[in-house]
Amino acid sequence: MPEHTSASLPAHLKPIDADAWPGVASVPQASRLRTKRAEAGFARACASAGLRLDGEAGHTADVTVERAEVFSRIAAGGWVGLAEGYMAGEWSTPTSQELVDVLTALLRTGYRPRTQRVDAPRPAMAGELPPDLVGHFSGDGISAFQGHFATGVATTERIRVKSHTQGAGRGSEPGHHFVSVTEIGAPLGSDRADLADAQRRSVETILDAVGVTGGTHLLDYPAGGGTVAFAASKRGATVDAVARDAPMYAAMRERLVMAGSDGSISVDRVSEGPAALARQRPGSYDAVVSMESLETLAARQQRQYLRAIDALVAPGGRAGLQTIVRTAAYTRAADFAAESLRAYIWPDLHFASADQIAKIIDRETDLRVVAQTTAPDHLAASLRLQRMTFDGNLRDAAADGYDAVFRKLWTWQFALREAMARLGMIDLAQITLARRNRRGRR
Repeated sequence: MPEHTSASLPAHLKPIDADAWPGVASVPQASRLRTKRAEAGFARACASAGLRLDGEAGHTADVTVERAEVFSRIAAGGWVGLAEGYMAGEWSTPTSQELVDVLTALLRTGYRPRTQRVDAPRPAMAGELPPDLVGHFSGDGISAFQGHFATGVATTERIRVKSHTQGAGRGSEPGHHFVSVTEIGAPLGSDRADLADAQRRSVETILDAVGVTGGTHLLDYPAGGGTVAFAASKRGATVDAVARDAPMYAAMRERLVMAGSDGSISVDRVSEGPAALARQRPGSYDAVVSMESLETLAARQQRQYLRAIDALVAPGGRAGLQTIVRTAAYTRAADFAAESLRAYIWPDLHFASADQIAKIIDRETDLRVVAQTTAPDHLAASLRLQRMTFDGNLRDAAADGYDAVFRKLWTWQFALREAMARLGMIDLAQITLARRNRRGRR
């Protein structure tokens, strides 16, 4: 569709860098009818969700519509347009906490404007999350993943599950196996000071799950800052940390030098993908750990990644995945909303369910899920604290070159994922994989 020319560009969009933010710096031209329908649909959704719009006498607005252009965006792009309108300052909430409340209410009520898959994503960054950005919201300064808080009570049950193995040449197997499922209860009150400890607890828990001790040869892939590598090294493990892009590789090398490593950690860069790494290092590792990478991959890429882990793990070895998974409560409205994250941050974002992941592992690898955890309230708490930490570092982020549009985008992604977690649509899982007990292999 044609867009506004520079001469007719609304004044509020002129300060926005059109090269960096083409989808935000201009307004798509939707028909008057579609725009009116989008406006009416948003008003109905807000009313159904119990949200107060600006102009309602005697009440503080939950949502303030600053510019009518947001409705053209919603008409043209649905949830992506709603996010772009927020990034452009065309609608607002009093604080980021109210933004979470608003998105939670809209998702709960099933708000679902027509939202198509973005064919040409316009990511705000290339590759991994920049290390300096992670420093603005992380508890430990280097980790982007979510935490497990000490106050959550864990209960474990051994569950019999059906095996999904298919195909010939896989040896004789029973039709079921057992998985230890641990449900971690809601944490008690937490604040920003608890985030670093919660992130460290995530790492220690997954290292325990894969049996990292002195002499373990561990692969941290993709390396995400260094927390996994340093924690494993303290246990006496030999660690290969493999980054996927140059900025993360450089950051980890620098941190290794500053930490005065004893040589137990090596940092490499392999940008060609997991299959290339697996070809280079087949069966090399006693343990492989991945922290919140799987969900950023498309379904096909997830299968490739899991097959690569299978190839990298030595006989008798284990793998541990921390990942965000969808639950039975995940709705089409949530997936439409997630399109805004695909458009600007993770183009291939795909929340698989824990069962879907288990099926892929069963059918396409010689590994098997032997344990998994579920901690939805810890996910919501972690995202809340990351959002609050980022709120407190907005000026520092600006000083590092993250402009106003980017800062709103980053607040948006925290708020949207927190809203999904609040509603139980997504969950924080740690999944432990081990070699099958079988007579033969593929």
